[in-house]
Amino acid sequence: MRHSLLLRLLSGVAIAASIVLAGPLAGPQAAYAEDKPAAAAAEETPFDPLSVNTFSGAFLAARTADFDKDYGTAVALYKIALQFDATNTDVKQRLMVTQLMNGDFEEGVKLADALRNDPAVERITAVVRGMEAIRKREYKSAEKILVYKGPNDLDRMMNDLLLAWAKFGDGKSKDAIKLISRMDGPEWLAIFKNYHAGALAAAAGDKATARARLNDAVLDRNGASAAPDTFIRAVMALARLEAHEGNKQKALDAISVGDSFITSYAPLKALRQSIEAGEKQEQQVRTAAQGAAAVLFSIGGALNREGAEDIVSLYMQAARALDPDSDDMLVLLGGLAENQKKPERAIEYYRAVPEKSPMRRISELQLGLNLADTGKVPEAKKHLQELIEADPSDLRSYLALGSVLSDAKDYKDMAALYDRAVEAIGPVPTRNHWSVFFQRAIAYERLKEWEKAEPNFRKALELNPEQPQVLNYLGYSWVDMNINLDEGLDMIRRAVSIKPDDGYIVDSLGWAYYRLNRFSDAVAELERAAELKAGDPTINDHLGDAYWRVGRKLEATFQWNRALGLKPEEAEIPKIKVKIENGLPELKKTEPASAEAKDEKPVENPSPEGTAVDRKS
Repeated sequence: MRHSLLLRLLSGVAIAASIVLAGPLAGPQAAYAEDKPAAAAAEETPFDPLSVNTFSGAFLAARTADFDKDYGTAVALYKIALQFDATNTDVKQRLMVTQLMNGDFEEGVKLADALRNDPAVERITAVVRGMEAIRKREYKSAEKILVYKGPNDLDRMMNDLLLAWAKFGDGKSKDAIKLISRMDGPEWLAIFKNYHAGALAAAAGDKATARARLNDAVLDRNGASAAPDTFIRAVMALARLEAHEGNKQKALDAISVGDSFITSYAPLKALRQSIEAGEKQEQQVRTAAQGAAAVLFSIGGALNREGAEDIVSLYMQAARALDPDSDDMLVLLGGLAENQKKPERAIEYYRAVPEKSPMRRISELQLGLNLADTGKVPEAKKHLQELIEADPSDLRSYLALGSVLSDAKDYKDMAALYDRAVEAIGPVPTRNHWSVFFQRAIAYERLKEWEKAEPNFRKALELNPEQPQVLNYLGYSWVDMNINLDEGLDMIRRAVSIKPDDGYIVDSLGWAYYRLNRFSDAVAELERAAELKAGDPTINDHLGDAYWRVGRKLEATFQWNRALGLKPEEAEIPKIKVKIENGLPELKKTEPASAEAKDEKPVENPSPEGTAVDRKS
């Protein structure tokens, strides 16, 4: 999750965007077998699928591997299950889908053909078989397979666009463009129609149609918000078309439109430099196979959000079989692997991005972050430091390395890094630079150098006044230090109003009330935080403390035990155990500095350990 958020922060575009048609810093912990109990080491013994000797064992183990996104193991186990029951349709269906998500496209196609009359998977088998026909240049077969008469707008759009690219492959580009033009449906359909009609026309040499349709796609702001990946492809296709025709200024104007929507996006920057240098420009989509892959990329990119990883993985892997060198597809697959907690797989995708690709810089940044997530922190630091040296003006590199240093709790180097980043920004920072000042503030706050931290928090807010994370962090810091209480509490409330469903920010508000001795208010907010972020040990620990202070001692003990079972940080475990055994100590009353604390007076150290557990970031 951290890296998906980081990419949004760095590029301003959410690769994993929501679409209407679809109806905390945790660091890597290096571990060594000799430091673990024998039982734990035994649990990490590699699982051998060949050791399974029953149908039920193979099927259940396959389902477990499937759930864990361990597709390779799941494929092996489903195959073993079929050895015991070769006619089991359910296993065949699951094997086919898992093969496709694992990138075993040719194997998945064989099963898709065998299951083509199975209504349970008809939509998948039709698309896969149609894609395979296009890959083999059997375009007339593809046209027969891809005819869709169902009611679903998304399915109809996908099949019609694939059908258009099949017609293009069969030499019927005019018919293909007419087919796309006749497509009817919801408003969100427009950007997909315009991009694919423009890309198809460009591949067919119809420059006038290509220019008109790509312009329509680039000017579709609603479509850009719904499908940013398709929007970016449209911008770059239009820019390449104009540059190829010798219209350099029009090409740069197209990129400027993209820049206005997605600030500091590396591929646009790289394309701009290439066009300014007069380099020859070729379209990304030139063949029917690449066009069909682009259809699944468009839809997969738009659907890519939490909970849809499986279907997006399936679409992307099928698309990759037709266009294996697509750089943005590889980056999207890498992001999916990150979200599925598979950093090794993500690294493979990022390393596969071609060296001269405009996406290479992004892939290198994400590769560095994933190296850290696999425990290779020194290698990650070296890799990201080299990226900074190669281009000191690229602030994304500082943010990526800063994230690794933060996870490693190397705040001294983190502060020095962001000092250098601020130098690279120069004397006139813009709104987009707020995160650099925010991260520098965090580094100095963790170093307990508040006189350096606070000005950076303030600068971040000056650049981006309603940024909820900054409001939350600075406001909570003030409350925690018992200074600027009114302003601090107001900041946290503003953060909650901006992100009311963020459990961590709501927890900060509840804990701020607790620090101010406003225990009834604390309980209300902390209960809501526990609902929003169920299973977080710190929030449950905080809620236990608040319950104790309002006299709900049985519930307090329950929450502390729950927090203990949720694997809190090592340093918190003995503190929680003491509370379970003895409860909380009596309060030491002092006069409030304000913060509306009229009925309940704040205390210097209401937390038994003397300081609140940090939930500011």
